[in-house]
Order: sequence, then C-alpha cells, then structure tokens
Amino acid sequence: MVREYSEDDVRIRPGRRSRPRSKERPDHADARPGLVTTVDRGRLTVDVVDSDTPVTAVRARELGRRSVVVGDRVGLVGDLSGAPGSLARIVRVDPRSTSLRRTPDDTDAVERVIVANADTMGIVVAAAEPQPREGFIDRCLVAAYDSGLTPLLIVTKTDLAPVSTLAEAYRPLGLEVVAVSRAEAVDTVRARLVGHVTVLIGQSGVGKSTLVNRLVPDAERDTGVVNEVTGRGRHTSTSAVGLRLPGGGWIIDTPGVRSFGLGHVDRERVLAAFGELAEGETGCPRGCDHEPPHCGLDEWVERGQAGPDGVARLASVRRMLHSMSG
Repeated sequence: MVREYSEDDVRIRPGRRSRPRSKERPDHADARPGLVTTVDRGRLTVDVVDSDTPVTAVRARELGRRSVVVGDRVGLVGDLSGAPGSLARIVRVDPRSTSLRRTPDDTDAVERVIVANADTMGIVVAAAEPQPREGFIDRCLVAAYDSGLTPLLIVTKTDLAPVSTLAEAYRPLGLEVVAVSRAEAVDTVRARLVGHVTVLIGQSGVGKSTLVNRLVPDAERDTGVVNEVTGRGRHTSTSAVGLRLPGGGWIIDTPGVRSFGLGHVDRERVLAAFGELAEGETGCPRGCDHEPPHCGLDEWVERGQAGPDGVARLASVRRMLHSMSG
C-alpha cells in the first residue's frame, strides 16, 4: 500500500539567520586602559595602567577596520598577566588628540597614521656627518603644524660643527632648538621632553637611536654608522616604538626616513599655523598659491602687520610651502 505523505512529515531545519540576534553589544566597562607601544604583524604591545608588565594583545573583531597605532590609548580585556603565551584583546580605541600622518609620496593622497596622541615632534638632525638638510626639516615642520604638534629641532653631533647657522635659519619661525654633542650629557634634551609625548623623526645616520639610548638607558635601540662615501647612514630602527622617559613622559622612536610624504596636507592648513600671516590672506586673490607677485601677503608684511620679522617669516613659510611640491 502506497503511503500518503502530509506536511507533518516535512522537517525544515531552521536557517542560521532565523534566530533573532541581539543588537546590544558589550560596553566593556571593565576594560583596563593602556597605551600601545609597538605594533608588529598584528600583535601589539600595550603598557597597562597601574601595571609594570606589558601585555601582548590583538585587535578585537568588533573594532572593524579601524587602525591601531603606537601611541593609541586603548581598552583591554582578557589575559592581562603578561605571561609568555598570554594574549589580551583591544576592544576600544579612545579618540585621538593628534594624529601624525604620512603619505608614500607627494602625489599619493592616501594617508597613513603612524603615531597617535603625541604633542611634540622632535626633528633630529646632525650638525655634520651627515649635513643637515633644510628641505627635510621644512617638510617635517609642515607635518607637525598640520597635525597640531609642537615642533622641536634637536641637533646632535655639535662637537663636529656649530649649530648657530642652522638655528638662525629657523629663528623667524620661532622654532625652538636644543643641541647636544656626543661627549656631553643629554640633560638639556631630557628636561625639554619630560612630561610630553614626543615623536622623534630623523634621517638615517643623524644619531637618533644613539640619542634615544642615552635618554632611555634600557631602550637598547640598534645604532649604525655613516657611510664615508655617500654621507648617509643605514636604517637601524625598523618600526616605531614607545619608550617611557625617566622622569615622566614618553618618547616614540620612528624608523629613519629619507623623506616625508605630504600628499595629504592642505596648504591652507600650514598657513593657518602662523596667525599673523594667515590674517593677511584676506588680501590674496582666490586660489592664491602665496607666491609673488600676485600674493597679498607681501603688502601685508610691508605694512608691518606680521611683526618685525615678517619678511623673513614669510620667506620661511613660502619655503615650507614650496617643499610640499617636492
């Protein structure tokens, strides 16, 4: 006898998405605050507040595609013991007070945040071996002003050459300069950095890693030598690292760079960093590139509206704007 089937004989397996999902997400109110000190292939080292042991962590899936960089203040859950093999999760990235950005070159506007929450940019150059390059300093200044960082020029190897000429070149900008030789203590530099979060930028061979090791004795940053033929050093730092400065504050040491891509920077934001000059922009034609003879800033400076150093100051700003063109 042939059996007749009814709908009761049909069994339907519930789909995976048929179960209602809660829209509530954990707020992680118990997450411990910390500061990211290194980023290496998906693994992050975090200095946890009220702990002497750094932990290794990964980004939680709920962060999505949001980047996490050295200097970020984050919230952590999971294993915070710091024991070998332990792994915590970063579940929150706090809003950044500043973001130092860089592009691959001046024609590529795709920016990348390299350091977060710094308040000072230490531009490290050598008085000699290698010779300081004003073009590089200018580009770093542009990046600092654009990111809201206070620039500080740190000149090393002053036992090889005087620093007066370089310091005078940047006097119209009000750029603070601190100098250190290879023989003297670094107390002057340390006193200026204590209490701040300072990102150090410098080209290879200027003595940046040596300076870091002197400021933070247990940093153990690799150092190199300058090639006598090319006058250039080799890259010794391969990734950014945050180091606690004795006395308070942080140093973020970055890899040595040849140049600093500024494809993401708006020229007007650079001029805005110089209030007394920016006010004179009202006399400029629309779309002004701030180059003579049509720029209204020249007349503004001639009338004394930019102060006694107005002429030199405008020349310095124009040199920085020109550096953005490569």
